[in-house]
Amino acid sequence: MARVAFVTGGTRGIGRAICERLKADGMSVAAGYSGNEEAAAACAKELGVMVVKGNVGNFEDCERAVNVVMAELGPIDVLVNNAGITRDGVFHKMKPEQWSEVIRVNMDSVFNMTRHVIEGMREREWGRIINISSINGQKGQMGQTNYSAAKAGVIGFTKALALENARKGVTVNCIAPGYIDTEMVQAVPENVLASIISQIPVGRLGKGEEIADMVAFLAGEHAGYVTGSTLSLNGGQYMAG
Repeated sequence: MARVAFVTGGTRGIGRAICERLKADGMSVAAGYSGNEEAAAACAKELGVMVVKGNVGNFEDCERAVNVVMAELGPIDVLVNNAGITRDGVFHKMKPEQWSEVIRVNMDSVFNMTRHVIEGMREREWGRIINISSINGQKGQMGQTNYSAAKAGVIGFTKALALENARKGVTVNCIAPGYIDTEMVQAVPENVLASIISQIPVGRLGKGEEIADMVAFLAGEHAGYVTGSTLSLNGGQYMAG
């Protein structure tokens, strides 16, 4: 029977690339989304995946979404916590809602989603939890104290949860992408984007497919000895020890 995967923020950008790859690998895939109905409809039609609308920042809504997926596809074997937003601004001018919204969507969501699948994974003694962090959670970034804090928190969450569940056959890993060629990055002013690329040793933006390749490995049957790891995919821009 095919493994079931749930990818949050799965209808656009990196999330969509992940859904496409996991579907190609033979998994039954559900893509979570929050509001873009057009992108969700296109994802469902073009990739043949289930789409589920919900608010990852709300615990009860995550429970509802998980139950909907399980009723349709079966128990969730692979959870990819990919949903994220930015609300940038220098800290001395940051508003409380800029902080709380980013923490809720980028950090609280990881608890909200994982909490509803972890018991089932432990009972079945098999599971894969893959959290998408960021290069800026590793090195920090001006104007992103909120985002950097949330993404650094995801790394700590990954390590602790991996320790708790290793003997139950459940692995927990983290991917920290650098700058990936998505709508979010392409919205950056051209001169700023050129400056960013000039700092990347390989000389280009990453591709969503490259992140999806790593997710596919971590989600697979041969990754049982990899847990608690943070894998940096950033073209050499930041080399974490």
